[in-house]
Amino acid sequence: MTEKYKIYIPEDIKSRLANDAELFEFTKSDGSVNLNAFLKELLINYFEPYRERKEKLLNTILSDLSELSSISKTDADVLADRIINTYLRDDNSFSKSNAVITLTVSGRSLEIINTIENNLLTDISLSQYLKDMFISYLSISRGNRERIIFKETYEELTEAISKRRTITFSSTSSSGNGVFTMNPYLIATSKEEQYNYLLCYDPAAKHARTFRMSRLTSLYSTSNHFEIDEKVMEELKEVALRNPQSASMNEMAKIRFTEKGKQKFKVIVKNRPDVYKKDGDVYYFNWPIRQLEEYFKRFGKDAVVLEPAKLRESMKIFYRKALDVYKKPVE
Repeated sequence: MTEKYKIYIPEDIKSRLANDAELFEFTKSDGSVNLNAFLKELLINYFEPYRERKEKLLNTILSDLSELSSISKTDADVLADRIINTYLRDDNSFSKSNAVITLTVSGRSLEIINTIENNLLTDISLSQYLKDMFISYLSISRGNRERIIFKETYEELTEAISKRRTITFSSTSSSGNGVFTMNPYLIATSKEEQYNYLLCYDPAAKHARTFRMSRLTSLYSTSNHFEIDEKVMEELKEVALRNPQSASMNEMAKIRFTEKGKQKFKVIVKNRPDVYKKDGDVYYFNWPIRQLEEYFKRFGKDAVVLEPAKLRESMKIFYRKALDVYKKPVE
């Protein structure tokens, strides 16, 4: 059975939810954002934690109020519920313009909606209940929100890591339909993007690798066990602290900045590498080459690679290809 519900929430709440849906790559066949599929996963994976969180807070407030002899138990119940459902809801921080979402649910997500409608709507509407749940979800850091939306994947990985089981999976970021066989070591969250990354060891290629958790598909824990390699573990712990998006080892690079380039470096914080040292206009970075390349592609002539030669050459190729395209007449 499939049911449709019209949900009314502030426009900026819908926008932030849609942003998560896009960042976590919930898309339709035409490439557009699939907000409905995302919200179904949110309902399934966050309803119980949200209800438990709300009940725990309600019980705490109720316990504190009950200690006051001047307030009867009945009045304490009413006041505690009002605090939860009214005073903790800061509607002024959201836009006054409401958006309409047509939520199409079935299976487990429909069961949750039925549970809410039949048991949890006393003096509020379904839209208000879901709005409060969405606000609660959005108050959590993005890395933890990703763990909520991809709960099954996260739990499967953490169990495989704790039991030292080799895993197999595919990744939506890899071309083709290849299946990876890896020894999982850690899950780390990037400090800027706040995505979760699986840090693992490829026993066939004999080197460390990283994969974004939300892009893993067909994840399976095998019965094969592996022994922790302490050298690999130390290497991956360093990667986790530094830059979990890439398991590549650091290399020293020299980059000359213009004054405008220095300003760009201050404001472009996403995946920004740490400065090893400075010598006037020349900055030194002890960082993975691929990450340096992706970061400094945004700087143009305002950040010129001096060393190493392979990074300088790859930047030349990147800008040469761009120039060749711009030389062609507009059709």
